[in-house]
Amino acid sequence: MSLFEPLQQRSLTLRNRLVVAPMCQYSATDGLPDTWHLVHLGSRAVGGASLVISEATAVSAEGRISPGDVGLWNEAQQQAWAPITAFIRAQGVIAGVQLAHAGRKASAQRPWEGGGPLGVDEGAWPTVAPSALPFDAGWHVPVALDEAGIAKVIGDFRTAARRALDAGFQLVEVHAAHGYLLHQFLSPLSNRRSDGYGGSFENRTRLVREVVAAIREVWPEALPVWLRISATDWAEGGWDIEQSVALSRQVRELGVDLVDVSSGGLVSGVRIPVEPGYQVPFARRIRAEAGVATGAVGLLTEPAQVAAIVADGDADVVLQARESLRDPYFPRRAAKALGASIHTPLQYQRAW
Repeated sequence: MSLFEPLQQRSLTLRNRLVVAPMCQYSATDGLPDTWHLVHLGSRAVGGASLVISEATAVSAEGRISPGDVGLWNEAQQQAWAPITAFIRAQGVIAGVQLAHAGRKASAQRPWEGGGPLGVDEGAWPTVAPSALPFDAGWHVPVALDEAGIAKVIGDFRTAARRALDAGFQLVEVHAAHGYLLHQFLSPLSNRRSDGYGGSFENRTRLVREVVAAIREVWPEALPVWLRISATDWAEGGWDIEQSVALSRQVRELGVDLVDVSSGGLVSGVRIPVEPGYQVPFARRIRAEAGVATGAVGLLTEPAQVAAIVADGDADVVLQARESLRDPYFPRRAAKALGASIHTPLQYQRAW
């Protein structure tokens, strides 16, 4: 495999292996994407990636991380996404959406406002989780979801996926990483339930499996579904790579086409050995042992580095977030460095 070799995902062809990862902008009003999101996502589509995935897009108002999160829980939001997906697709780029529910990490300030839990005077709202355990000291104590609440979460993901299709998205990524609601169900550190959604591995993974199955009910067979997971909590007694491999096998059978492999986010204060490529071994192991395509993420910033990940079979795609913020045209820079050709918009050809 090579970085600029196409990748087939059901009926879609990614024209290379570089993907723009979801990057929260915290800049929406009432969940509505606006011209900021059009320019932000559109410029990265012009930049040469094969797939641009929207930021974490809440499936319900209570599932937002912050008041500035985008959403797909109503018709107005669906309509607001349509011109953005149309522009992305007009560049020959696949438009993807990451559907998310923040769980106990919801009702938070925007990062530049502190990033902590919202106060009552800041419009805080009740949060939910598998168990009534706060994310950290000083955070809201969430309400443990009952059966009706769990059914609502599943229904919200299903409905948001249907709206995403109508808005022009071609790929759905389910967010089960970084300590948000689905990850909270997966990990024994945040899930202390004793019913069918807690305790054993089968029970803790049940909600993720049910969400994937619900989305597959409304998402066309010809279009891909991806799943983002945290391969490890980096904490003793938590979610780990062995469980991640097992979950990846399960969801592959349910119609997940690629596992986007990140890590951490569930608990604070853990020691993470951050260095370039530190999460790539997780993607490699899941790809090899679960038999599913994977995406590698995390401090992947140099053309030779990302090319080697694909060439060595560590992952099928490389997703970039912060590097894409710094350089929307990284794919073009990488192509030049690696001696590859890449599609250039007519308007920019005289420069490239």
